[in-house]
Amino acid sequence: MKRTLCSLLAACALCVQAAPFDTIYNYRVFDHRVVNFSETDHPGSICQEADGTLVIGNGRIVLRKVCLPRTKRDARATISVSLRSHGDRWDKTGSVFLIPCKQAVSMISVARGLATYPALADHGTENFPGIVAVAPDYAPCIELMRFMTPFGVGFYTPRDSTSRQHVQPVWLDTYADSVEWRDDVTDRLSLLQDSCWVGLAIDSWTAEGYEASVCLTLEESRVKGDKATTQHVVPLVNTISYYQQDYCDLFARRALNVAFKMPAKARRAMLYYVASGHGGHSGGDEFVPCENVISLDAQEVFRFTPWRTDCYTFRRYNPSTGVWLQEREAAYITSQGTRGQKRIEETLASSDLSRSGWCPGSQVMPVRIPLYNVTPGTHILSIAIPNAQPIDGDLLNHWLVSAWITWEE
Repeated sequence: MKRTLCSLLAACALCVQAAPFDTIYNYRVFDHRVVNFSETDHPGSICQEADGTLVIGNGRIVLRKVCLPRTKRDARATISVSLRSHGDRWDKTGSVFLIPCKQAVSMISVARGLATYPALADHGTENFPGIVAVAPDYAPCIELMRFMTPFGVGFYTPRDSTSRQHVQPVWLDTYADSVEWRDDVTDRLSLLQDSCWVGLAIDSWTAEGYEASVCLTLEESRVKGDKATTQHVVPLVNTISYYQQDYCDLFARRALNVAFKMPAKARRAMLYYVASGHGGHSGGDEFVPCENVISLDAQEVFRFTPWRTDCYTFRRYNPSTGVWLQEREAAYITSQGTRGQKRIEETLASSDLSRSGWCPGSQVMPVRIPLYNVTPGTHILSIAIPNAQPIDGDLLNHWLVSAWITWEE
């Protein structure tokens, strides 16, 4: 009997469903860990706790050693992060990242006073050390997830009906007690399968800070003969000011260039790019769309404008956001069922406003850029944000950009 195209497709779908991945490793890196700023609780540049956790920057950065098992078959890795306020009511930048243990120079050796970040070699008087790979023994941190804390999730969530009715919009059913994010990090799995430090950084400058949990999950294919792919990862750029690094407003003046080498056997090269604009004042880079232009060897390969217009959908995670009243003409249905129109006041929250690639309570997702025609040898990646603004006193305009490249052999 002849099989129709529909039946063949259905059979293929069943085959896919019959060959799922098995979870073989599920590791909670941090469990309800408080990340804060306290010189009393975390004195000195770096300290080590009884369980081996490193604490840097007076509590703003915590790191633990991780080494995921190697698999014979294809595998996928997932990261999940849950977070609630521990008393900090503001939105902050958060980053989960990794540092290979074999790397000689890193924020760990800098915090211990054993090394310094390498300076930019080709940018004149610019002083943004450690943001690019310019030395053989150094590479910037590679991000596993970037997120933005919401305003006061959990800690400031109203518990009684009277408080709720004063701050909760009529269209919102309830405020959340925490926020959770999840992402696939299989492209960075080879680094996680070597001994590495996994770090969690939150840009909180309060003693209360945030409470977060971070989990890594590894799943292996059930398909026999499905051999593990050999994938390589090279971090290129990271402008996040983790430790003893300034906010980077370099893009307001020039492009950022970084060199990397592509081996002869490389195939399926992919560039991963994460960008978010900051500067919370009116008219700052946080609230002004800025185009990002990525070039390879002076040839443009991608351009886009990181911009989120859906921030109002995160209101349930932002109980302590600032709220204003705005007047407008509103059409409505009267109690008699007729249509009317009148002037009303409506709430507008800071967390509702559109932003440069992020919302309070959102992840900042990597953009995947295929490098189809990249050849073996040395190449120059260039990142430009032509309309970025400089830091001016308390106007802290800056762009957080990280990028890494992967390929298979």
